[in-house]
Amino acid sequence: MVSDMKVDHREKAHALLKADAEKILRLIQVQMDNLTMPQCPLYEEVLDTQMFGLSREIDFAVRLGLVDPKYGKELMDSLERQLSVLHEASIRK
Repeated sequence: MVSDMKVDHREKAHALLKADAEKILRLIQVQMDNLTMPQCPLYEEVLDTQMFGLSREIDFAVRLGLVDPKYGKELMDSLERQLSVLHEASIRK
């Protein structure tokens, strides 16, 4: 029973972290499409703040034993790659 609870909490942690990463990607995409250019300090501030917040969430989940550090790194790396693609696409516009 306790083992099932651990698995359930881990699954929830993974799902929540992934959802937060996707939310950051959507937020930045909307900002780039409608509001500001990537060179704008506001864009950089939002991106830095959101990425820092997600990294703290991941660190917390790792410390609780809900997320493997490797998974956290992979999630951050994946988000950074996706954001880089968005950034490059906006520059080409």
